[in-house]
Amino acid sequence: QLQLVESGGGLVQPGGSLRLSCAASGSTLDYYATGWFRQAPGKEREGVACISSEDTDDGTYYADSVKGRFTISRDDANNTVYLQMNSLKPEDTAVYFCAADPRVDLSLQSWEYDYWGQGTQVTVSS
Repeated sequence: QLQLVESGGGLVQPGGSLRLSCAASGSTLDYYATGWFRQAPGKEREGVACISSEDTDDGTYYADSVKGRFTISRDDANNTVYLQMNSLKPEDTAVYFCAADPRVDLSLQSWEYDYWGQGTQVTVSS
């Protein structure tokens, strides 16, 4: 069974950068579409970026709120998906989760993903 572990969160000043990692075990992640989601206190979980499985050419899709600032990528050798976050804003503060599912193509709908990590906190503050 696929297991996901996120890392790379932390405290960063506005305008700074972080790279989140989603490391997989138990299965090969490139057979799964993988998404990054975030949830701020008192708010619903929202999708920010996703990458399709390798057999669908690793297409990507981003929420408008992060387009041009965040980049999702896949490292098959390390069975890991990354989220590079640049030009961070205070409103990016949230717990970030990665999720994967073999049946999804490109989707930012959390209900479509079956496998989830435990989350990593990102705080953007001066």
